[in-house]
Amino acid sequence: MTAYNFGPGHPMAPERMDLTARLARSLGLFDLDHVKVAAPEVASDAELESVHAPDYVAAVRRVSADPSQPDESRGLGTEDDPAFAGMHEASARLAGGSLLAAERVLDGSALHAVNFGGGMHHAARDRASGFCIYNDAALAVQKLLDGGVRKVAYIDVDAHHGDGTQNIFWDDPRVLTLSLHETGLTLFPGTGFANEIGGPAAEGTAVNVALPAGTADAGWLRAFYAVVPQLVGAFAPEVIVSQHGCDSHRSDPLTHLNLSVDGQREAANAVGHLAERYCGGRWIATGGGGYNVLEVVPRAWSHLVAIAAGRPVPVRTPVPGDWRQYVMEKFGTEAPALMGDDVELWWRSWEVGFDPNDAVDRTVMATRKAVFPLHGLDPWFD
Repeated sequence: MTAYNFGPGHPMAPERMDLTARLARSLGLFDLDHVKVAAPEVASDAELESVHAPDYVAAVRRVSADPSQPDESRGLGTEDDPAFAGMHEASARLAGGSLLAAERVLDGSALHAVNFGGGMHHAARDRASGFCIYNDAALAVQKLLDGGVRKVAYIDVDAHHGDGTQNIFWDDPRVLTLSLHETGLTLFPGTGFANEIGGPAAEGTAVNVALPAGTADAGWLRAFYAVVPQLVGAFAPEVIVSQHGCDSHRSDPLTHLNLSVDGQREAANAVGHLAERYCGGRWIATGGGGYNVLEVVPRAWSHLVAIAAGRPVPVRTPVPGDWRQYVMEKFGTEAPALMGDDVELWWRSWEVGFDPNDAVDRTVMATRKAVFPLHGLDPWFD
């Protein structure tokens, strides 16, 4: 899966997947009796075309075979998405991971599935965008729908708006897309505001919480708990698909949010609880963004794996010594000592009241006013 490689110096470093897998293994998560690690296949063109235009898939294949002939009109060969040999196969393998997750959840052989190599949420139906070639999360959602699932909730906690997934299902009332992200006023892709609520036949099924730059754990978690559980409960999905980009961390080089690994772990825990409460536990989790490759990504996604495995790792757990030694030997960098950031995690419940002078509260209220009434909820009290 590390073949998904845009080249040296690109923020989407493939080492983040290797480091995550090594840390999860060092924590013993892959050795649990009820956990199976499965190798994904390259998704077929027919599978990719369930959400992508056939001529786009053909274009990716052409550029993959000859990277000297980019197709910038489709986002292939740009600064964000440089062309490279084998691009199609590498991207389709990441997609294959999320399709495999959907297959296993559909046939009942897995209750939870994690593809931390996935989460390519910017890829649109007919073009690449924002480091994303094929939208594996959308493919998993579509696979579930085609397999007989009547409703799917897609929850995206990446610092960037999940625009590609939202737009693919813009007119589909069977899919609720919820994205909590840094406002498009300060961050790519510049979309994801409260008034983006879905197409005419699916109003209220696109939900966006555009958080101000600088939002930290307390504000982010207040916003999550003020919007997501209520809408998931009202929508009543049968499966949750989530995207856990960890670029919301305070040390991420590309974004302006201020979360800790502890806060990101709480978000994953919250999504898992929602799946348990409303979906009989059925939950597919993907990775996404995350550009502090050594200090943040492996810890955040190992927590995600641990939560999905039903064996949460306490944030005060020491990072395994063998993994820290590997990081030092390979990168010459001291790795974090603990699985958390040693912060005091707290947030104010929405029930304590709306503060019009607080930028996060204003954002939350804008979202609640835009979509809550469409689900039979009251934006002021629910």
